[in-house]
Amino acid sequence: MGGKIVCVVGPTACGKTTLGVALAKQYHGEVVSADSMQIYRGLTIGTAAPTEAEMDGVPHHMVAVADVEERWSAARYAQAAIPVVDGILARGRLPILVGGTGLWLDAVVRGHGFAAGSAGGAVRRQLQARLEQEGIAPLLEELRRVDPAAAERLHPSDEKRVLRALEVYLETGRTITAHNEATRALPPRYDAVWIGLQFADREDMRALIDRRVDAMAEAGLLEEARTLLERRLPRDATCMQAIGYKEFLGVLEGTRTEAEAVEEIKLRSRQYAKRQLTWLRRNPDIHWIYWEKKRDFAKALQISTEILSAAGVC
Repeated sequence: MGGKIVCVVGPTACGKTTLGVALAKQYHGEVVSADSMQIYRGLTIGTAAPTEAEMDGVPHHMVAVADVEERWSAARYAQAAIPVVDGILARGRLPILVGGTGLWLDAVVRGHGFAAGSAGGAVRRQLQARLEQEGIAPLLEELRRVDPAAAERLHPSDEKRVLRALEVYLETGRTITAHNEATRALPPRYDAVWIGLQFADREDMRALIDRRVDAMAEAGLLEEARTLLERRLPRDATCMQAIGYKEFLGVLEGTRTEAEAVEEIKLRSRQYAKRQLTWLRRNPDIHWIYWEKKRDFAKALQISTEILSAAGVC
């Protein structure tokens, strides 16, 4: 197992950036973003990417490192982020991973790579064509014959992962379930201390998300979406799926009003926060800090310090 790292996690708008910076300043650390949308350049407002003021002089990595035309997966992120984490450790500093994309965080902490298969090659294109012609049912049935555990685990609406599971088997002859079982038996790459932020009352989280969406709209999210539209990206481009952009694209195309888009973004953001919490709660190693009506960062820093001291982080 490699060196100690800290992971600051939680749903959108819970204050991960602020706490991550505070911990970095106290422990001579550097922040590594683990946000699947903050990697893209030009998506500053809609992804709540940290500003220079918010970074407060702390080095930040894996922010605005990809062009909007690129498609990044958890595997590609881990391939890029692991050398960054190793570099921070080699400099005698503390890596602090900050983000709410649970799969990407797990990919770095475990560090064992992903199932073989080209992840988007000829086999994937063939499967995608079949999906469009036949629907998901025949593909899920085919997966059930070769990998019943994966077929049972995956929901029919999770088309991307159904295709990926079939792709792995067709290209390698080995099921994705077998790969996952083998990697779970291996020790993680890093000794991670997990600190999670969430609100004690879900209504307080919803209210904060709504206020943040209003602030994004006032800060110029519509213009940021307009710049994205002018790039003439395909509608299935990863960045075009980001909450905030696809709703405002409707405003630019005349299919909804700005007020309607803002309300839709609030709804989608609240739903996303719920999914983030569902994923993170599977991790028994997270030390949760619960906000009351307001976020008390001084108290959170004190609690975090106690957690890190107990874990041997000096």
